[in-house]
Amino acid sequence: MVTDELAGYMCKLSRDMQRQVGFLCNRRGEIEHVFVGDSSKLMLPDFGRLRAGRGRFRGLRLVHTHLRNESLTRDDLVDLALLRLDLVAAVGVTNDGRPADLHLAHLLPSGQSPWQILPPENFHRAHVDAQALIESLEREFDRVAPTTQANKSKDRAVLVIVDVGRKGHHDASTMTVEQRQAELEELCKTAGVAVMGVITQKRPVADPKYLVGRGKLEDVLVRGMQEDATLLVFDPELTPGQAHAIGDFTDIKVIDRTMLILDIFAQRAKSRDGKLQVELAQLKYMLPRLQEKNTMMSRLTGGIGGRGPGETKLEINRRRARERIHRLEQEIEKYGEQRTARRQVRSEKGLPVVAIVGYTNAGKSTLLNSLTRSDVVAEDKLFATLDPTTRRLRFPKEREIIIADTVGFIRDLPLDLARAFRATLEELAEADLLLHVVDASDDKRDQQIAAVERILGDLGYGETPRLMVYNKMDRLTPDQVDVVNSMTGVLGISALHPETAQPLLDAVEDKLWARRAH
Repeated sequence: MVTDELAGYMCKLSRDMQRQVGFLCNRRGEIEHVFVGDSSKLMLPDFGRLRAGRGRFRGLRLVHTHLRNESLTRDDLVDLALLRLDLVAAVGVTNDGRPADLHLAHLLPSGQSPWQILPPENFHRAHVDAQALIESLEREFDRVAPTTQANKSKDRAVLVIVDVGRKGHHDASTMTVEQRQAELEELCKTAGVAVMGVITQKRPVADPKYLVGRGKLEDVLVRGMQEDATLLVFDPELTPGQAHAIGDFTDIKVIDRTMLILDIFAQRAKSRDGKLQVELAQLKYMLPRLQEKNTMMSRLTGGIGGRGPGETKLEINRRRARERIHRLEQEIEKYGEQRTARRQVRSEKGLPVVAIVGYTNAGKSTLLNSLTRSDVVAEDKLFATLDPTTRRLRFPKEREIIIADTVGFIRDLPLDLARAFRATLEELAEADLLLHVVDASDDKRDQQIAAVERILGDLGYGETPRLMVYNKMDRLTPDQVDVVNSMTGVLGISALHPETAQPLLDAVEDKLWARRAH
């Protein structure tokens, strides 16, 4: 690890200065960096995340002194993991400034712990072949790496779920951490992201800088290193300041739940209108988060050569984003006028409008297909429908209605994001009746109902008449079916079985024409 002569010199310096000293050495035995710390720690520079692959280390080992001959600290081990150092070693210092014990640790390719701490040995009796140890470790990492090749083609994420608030003070509409995890994993599945690990934390209040606190964030990053993650996904939404601070802490891409939903929207939008709506929502979300990684050169210096239109790259990006938002809003407005004209034609014909609303993946598109014998895309994925779809539905007595499918809602959907999708939500403004479709088989259905009702209220549609439709009844046990059937004001159906929808059609007809009769 280090020669007797160099270790003795380091220990004498440490004793004389009462500070830790250390160096980073490459595999040729050349010292590349030297550090002087305080009595308890070293401050290493930010090397950035190594992207050479799971089975490769930095090619540097850290050797430093410990004044009280103490074992390796948490900071030492975190540096080992996050910098992917070959090895980290601490040489204890005796009272007379000579080497005491050698403390050594290295990374592990798998298992509960990301590192292994070797038993301390007297420095002069320790015989460590550093090169042979590093080579054997890299062979072991290479051997384990093929098990992860299946996920190499997609983003690999560690999920970070933070439960903020006092324990025992959740209301009935709040999802548990387990339910939030299940939903976030489903969002990742829809986005094509492989979930490599999940970290949860309960806090009375969010850490204003890192959401989870610095120590927990280090744990998250070490876990990300272990899992070879390319992505950290946070729930709840990060503030712009938190996103920037965490991004400064790591080179792993950092997003939150809202950004993940926006990415899904971007993947699934098909129409020109839908794509414009997605881009607008993304820009509005990103604008307050536009910050430069390094602000050292954020402004041109004053004086000679520094005067004039000194607009920084960051300011140019923000200005361009605002200009693009303005153009998008104008273009979307034109599409809105076209939709308004089409609705005006329908209104002149006196056709009532029924809009299908509900939590994402509740079966709304499947119900539309079942009622109208259509072939609208209906998948077992979140946000399968982003673009508005309307169909005519004929009743007996020569009555017709317009039935409209809408984008699925989801809890904590930012209101700006909901408003951005006016293309689907404008149908709600014209609706005479809402069909609130619920996945009866989902254990989160009560919280999902509350989330949908909250968004409808925020959008101003809280007073629109509605029917509560429990879908996927075929997935329930007989006892669960009896419970749903006993609920007042609830209609149980299975959208995959059109014959179950007759009571719903009867209820729609009664509701619409009884209302019109008044």
